[in-house]
Amino acid sequence: MPAFKTLDDLSDISGKRVLVRVDLNVPVADGKVTDATRIERVAPTIKELAAKGAKVILLAHFGRPKDGPTPEFSLSIVAPAVEKVLGAPVAFAADCIGPVAADAIAALPAGGILLLENTRFHKGEEKNVPEFVTALAANGDIYVNDAFSAAHRAHASTEGLAHHLPAYAGRTMQAELEALEKGLGNPQRPVVAIVGGAKVSTKIDLLSNLVKKVDALVIGGGMANTFLAARGVDVGKSLCEHDLADTASQIMIDAAAAGCAIVLPDDGVVAREFKAGAANEVVAIDAVPADAMILDVGPKSIDNVKAWISRAETLVWNGPLGAFEIAPFDTATVAAAKHAADCTKAGKLVSVAGGGDTVAALNHAGVSDDFTYVSTAGGAFLEWMEGKELPGVAVLLQTA
Repeated sequence: MPAFKTLDDLSDISGKRVLVRVDLNVPVADGKVTDATRIERVAPTIKELAAKGAKVILLAHFGRPKDGPTPEFSLSIVAPAVEKVLGAPVAFAADCIGPVAADAIAALPAGGILLLENTRFHKGEEKNVPEFVTALAANGDIYVNDAFSAAHRAHASTEGLAHHLPAYAGRTMQAELEALEKGLGNPQRPVVAIVGGAKVSTKIDLLSNLVKKVDALVIGGGMANTFLAARGVDVGKSLCEHDLADTASQIMIDAAAAGCAIVLPDDGVVAREFKAGAANEVVAIDAVPADAMILDVGPKSIDNVKAWISRAETLVWNGPLGAFEIAPFDTATVAAAKHAADCTKAGKLVSVAGGGDTVAALNHAGVSDDFTYVSTAGGAFLEWMEGKELPGVAVLLQTA
């Protein structure tokens, strides 16, 4: 893949001010962080820089403040969780630019860690205003971006800074880019993609891009019903975007032209109500009762998906195969996830997955640690799968 600089290219940084863009947009309840996964992801970069004697200055956004500083969106809420994960003191400054930030940085010892206040408290952040970028850049000697999850936004702290300071990818950014290169950039073939979720309308760009890049596309979840309907299958009361039948048909035409197999369910698990333990049955996909809805794929379909995974050298996964949040409609997603994990552990498969529901589904199946890489990036991961340029990544490649 195109070159980008990493922490391996940094030397003699003792006492240097290193601005590190991280993702600390974590869930909070009752004033406390409830999931520190994103903090844990960036901890290696922070610890490595601190160990080399740098003044580590953390930049991050938190929530969507509308009118400047707001107590509920202050990163002071997140600071204790950062300190706990790092196992080291973390100072806090009540602004990310100006005298408040400058004084806190001046007081920071070599190897010290400082968290600056929410960058989105300034309107210049999201608009990437040059004056705000300049004010941020005044705080550092070096810029490290370790927030792939924010790389799809051309904001001051994610894109603008790389034009003002020597720019490097942090360890999380590096791992993400290397994993994505293995997934779709320059993958080992055959490549199989699994795409699930509720609606085709949210993933048209993704599906249109994937059929040109993968050898087989497994479509599950509610969106599979739209493709089935486009083929003339009566899906009963299942979630289905009938108005997108022509779009689904065009994607299938494009897939055929590109030599990409479209894999749809052969059978389904149907129920009359969507609730835990609802009465259900397995039916052939062309025999869905008029008063029932498909909530998971059936055993024949599971075997078919597993067979495609077994043939693959590379697997890219986004979205569950069924309504995995409620048993027993998690069966197919769990079975496919465990099979992919087994193939990965056996050294037969490179498996890259991402997206909020996908991460939750793999965690539910207990296999997240067994995939080659699981991205927590959400929107950025989806835009990468759609083939779109990510500004925060593009600038690292341009300035390498």
